[in-house]
Amino acid sequence: MQSKPEDHDALDERTQNILIAVVRNFIQTADPVGSRTISKRFDFGLSPATIRNVMADLEELGFLEQPHTSAGRIPTDKAYRRYVDHLESVELPSPEDAEIIARWYTPLAGDNDGVMAATSRLLSEVSHYAGVVLSTFATSLFKRIEFVKVRDKQVLAIFVLDSANVHNKLITLEDELTQDELHKISNYLNHEFSGLPLRQIRQQVLERMNEEKAQYDELVQQAMNIGAKTFDSASETEGDIYLGGTVNIMDQPEFSTNVSRMKELFKAFEEKSRLIHILDRCLDEAGINVVIGTETPFQDIQDCSFVTRTYTYDDRTVGVLGVVGPKRMVYPRIMALVDYTANIVSQKLTHG
Repeated sequence: MQSKPEDHDALDERTQNILIAVVRNFIQTADPVGSRTISKRFDFGLSPATIRNVMADLEELGFLEQPHTSAGRIPTDKAYRRYVDHLESVELPSPEDAEIIARWYTPLAGDNDGVMAATSRLLSEVSHYAGVVLSTFATSLFKRIEFVKVRDKQVLAIFVLDSANVHNKLITLEDELTQDELHKISNYLNHEFSGLPLRQIRQQVLERMNEEKAQYDELVQQAMNIGAKTFDSASETEGDIYLGGTVNIMDQPEFSTNVSRMKELFKAFEEKSRLIHILDRCLDEAGINVVIGTETPFQDIQDCSFVTRTYTYDDRTVGVLGVVGPKRMVYPRIMALVDYTANIVSQKLTHG
């Protein structure tokens, strides 16, 4: 499990146990937690007064906060991070969850695009939060490309990646070309670059364009110009994103009782570039990765946590999937669900 940099506030065992108890209780009830509740629910052998003093210390350390003077305390992002990092390992999903996941993918053999869309819906249905999948271009290997003339200087580039995903991109040329000329250019690009990562193709195209143009014939120059537009820098961060079940978040008390907060969150979901930005950062993380609240750079998503894991094609990372939900989520179960699903998706993409 990938964790964030270790917090330097050392807690003794008693204080750590009380903090974990507060987090677990709040996750279950969504209500501020008082010392008397902890004393009754957990067998620490401590009086409510002693627990109250410990919780006051935790508040001073930034692990707990008190929303109202007369209310109990709730965990901060710092507390959730300590709780998640305290989990020793990722569990297996329950037999019920594992059965649902296996049954979900049975009819999708060989349909990679269908697997991606189905995965976001699956994660949403089983977690009761939102499911998200990012299929990235940057790490994919290029197989072949075709250009289709749309009108005048507009051309549709259709390229196939090694994971059998097909992607389309509309580009505008500097000079109008015939369909026959476009076919010759696609044959040239396929011959030169098939089997290379998109990022490497872009670099090679730019290097060739910067060389003396006189040494290339007209076909190669046209191919390099179109290649630069097709494999431009935006392609490195582009990808297909699948988002399912955002309506589930409406049922969570953090959002159902706060309309303005819910509107901000749904607006953020509609601006998928923000999700891509967050998920793109998760591509470099090994194993299960948890991003909590203010660890995201976008204020309107900071009431949520992301639990993600990369998935692979032939042991090479080609995307990331996960669950988006309130910070008050049942992390062990969601981490198990995401981890198991990522393994299944990797097997489906590689072996069909």
